[in-house]
Amino acid sequence: MRAAVITERNAPPVVGEFREPEPQEGSVLIEVDTAGLGGWDVLGAYRLGVEYPCVIRGEGVGRAPDGRRVYFGERSLLPFGAWAERTVVPSAEVWDLPDDVDDRTAISMGIAATGAIVPLEQAEIQKGEKVLVLGATGTLGQIALQLARGMGAGKVVGAARSEDALLRLKSRGIADEVVTLGGADDVAALKDASGGGFDVVLDLVCGQPMLTSLKATNWGARIMTIGTGAGRQLNLDIADLLFRSLSCIGTGQRPPADREQIWLRLLRIAREQQIQVDYVDYSLDQAAEAWAAQQAGPHAKITARIRG
Repeated sequence: MRAAVITERNAPPVVGEFREPEPQEGSVLIEVDTAGLGGWDVLGAYRLGVEYPCVIRGEGVGRAPDGRRVYFGERSLLPFGAWAERTVVPSAEVWDLPDDVDDRTAISMGIAATGAIVPLEQAEIQKGEKVLVLGATGTLGQIALQLARGMGAGKVVGAARSEDALLRLKSRGIADEVVTLGGADDVAALKDASGGGFDVVLDLVCGQPMLTSLKATNWGARIMTIGTGAGRQLNLDIADLLFRSLSCIGTGQRPPADREQIWLRLLRIAREQQIQVDYVDYSLDQAAEAWAAQQAGPHAKITARIRG
């Protein structure tokens, strides 16, 4: 079968022939229609200790042997993955996809949207509170801004380093205000955008942006951090956390049945709230280009048509 194959750690994918997966007890053999790509895929952490070659893992949509249209997450049995004509996935990670949901929505409401809704719900946003999303221009950030508004936030502000991508969010009404980080005084810019201070911060990047955001929060603020793109090491002045709480949230360690229910709920929310997500579409043959785009930061969800 044709697949996007990683031949060694940190190497870009090469499209070529790869051995066929075989059905295994407790798993489902899937004919893949559409695959997604995210930051976790290009980081390569899931490939630690894996023998090469292997397929890009990813998440996707396809057909089970009985004809069911299904979504599956980044849990393909190694060395297989979503970026191939066929993959094999544990049965508990294969979820029936409603007919009225398109492939791209099914994928964006999977890993990315789960990463947004879990920490936002733990933050217990109160009606009218002001919410900041750090790293707002990526798929998770775009979705988080819209979910926060649906939870009752009075103002949602997106912050990131790409001014153009931020302005697109504001022009489409996804964010009420935006802040381009890396300016002369990021703290002042954040305070100004919030009208004094934030009540909730969803931090997708950590590092200096998270430290900066602490200085632009109100007493009682909740800071939920789930990413490390701007750095994992912090020189934190504990005084900046006085009368505030900081939580590090892992969103993917729940049982499959719990994650499936979250995903189904997100599909309903996406329809009811008309959640907007930017997409960049590729083909399987363009896997290397998609990989490079993800590494560069596409400010969109990357998907690829595998069949059809």
